[in-house]
Amino acid sequence: MIDFELEPQIVNALDVYHVTAEQTMRPISRHYDENEHEEPWQFWEATWAASHNPANAASDQPPAISRNLYTCLSTEELCWGDAGLFLSIPNPGLGGAAVAAAGTPEQKIRFLGRFRRGKPKWAAMAITEPGCGSDSAAITTTARRDGDDWVINGTKIFCTAGLMSAEKSEGFVVVWATVDRNAGRAGIKPFVVEHNTPGMTVMRVENKLGIRASDTAMLMFEDCRVPLHHLLGSPEVTPAGGFKDVMATFDATRPIVAAMAIGVGRAALDFVRDFFKRNNVSLRYGISPRRLTAVERDFMDMEVQLKAARLLTWRAAWMLDAGMRNNLEASMAKAKAGRAVTLITQQAVELLGPLGYSRKELVEKWMRDAKINDIFEGTQQINLMVIARRILGYSSKELN
Repeated sequence: MIDFELEPQIVNALDVYHVTAEQTMRPISRHYDENEHEEPWQFWEATWAASHNPANAASDQPPAISRNLYTCLSTEELCWGDAGLFLSIPNPGLGGAAVAAAGTPEQKIRFLGRFRRGKPKWAAMAITEPGCGSDSAAITTTARRDGDDWVINGTKIFCTAGLMSAEKSEGFVVVWATVDRNAGRAGIKPFVVEHNTPGMTVMRVENKLGIRASDTAMLMFEDCRVPLHHLLGSPEVTPAGGFKDVMATFDATRPIVAAMAIGVGRAALDFVRDFFKRNNVSLRYGISPRRLTAVERDFMDMEVQLKAARLLTWRAAWMLDAGMRNNLEASMAKAKAGRAVTLITQQAVELLGPLGYSRKELVEKWMRDAKINDIFEGTQQINLMVIARRILGYSSKELN
């Protein structure tokens, strides 16, 4: 029999996260949505202090075999509170995921160890460019070796936590650049650029539809010098190298994005359910579908979509924990969750009528927050293409 029961240790930790989401994040959610570029330092310092409190260390640490699944579970809880605030929390973020996927053991210790001490820090990943969206293989930013340095030139856009990582913390930005344009995908390498490195400039911070509590920045690199050992992994250009590190990063982060979507979708679903209960709208389970009202059918379909996305996400995370390749499953989870949360939040607004569309409640905000999960970390279309390639056995040249 398949058992989806979680370890008591994880359940207890998730209860703590839910309290944080409900009592700390929800009350300030609207404020930081309406004041997009205001930095929630009080919230950041509180979450940083809590996560580094020795008294919480034993209870917060998941079993090693469940680390990625635990991350997805805790992400869902915190995004039930507020997805934008979740993305803004000081942590290694996408930059840390790139280090974990592509870095040497020594680099992982050196660059990720800093997040266990001191004041709040962030790390960002800079991959998307003005002329290169979901096609990461089309990167034009260059890295040229000059003596004991790499010199980086190019422009990156839509960098989550780019401002905090580049200017306002002791963190870093992982920049993907090509060291050999003639080598194509194989020539793409990741470089760690420390905060406040000369030549790295925050050109602007975006005004966004959703997740407005987090910063999304455009970064420019002009003759930006980094030491040779800041190239993650091997500098050797081989057919098997380069772009595979990008994909390895996405294999780890796409389930987390899916979990973000599930948290937002669950927030909308819970609100609608509570609204129905307060207004004596019944939800009759266990009867023939032909006897259900349109409202009941819509709500139950929302529940089904959310549960399907959650199971796909758990599977992708579990496979990563088990040391199994999860490229197909990570894309399936991301694609399903991104589409599901978009439909769920839109349906929630529709079912609630004027209340859902108004700013009195957070439902319209959740609809705005939801859409990004269908776009970043690979759009819906890109993930469906990855899924098709893996199932049919086609290469990127054969199916594009």
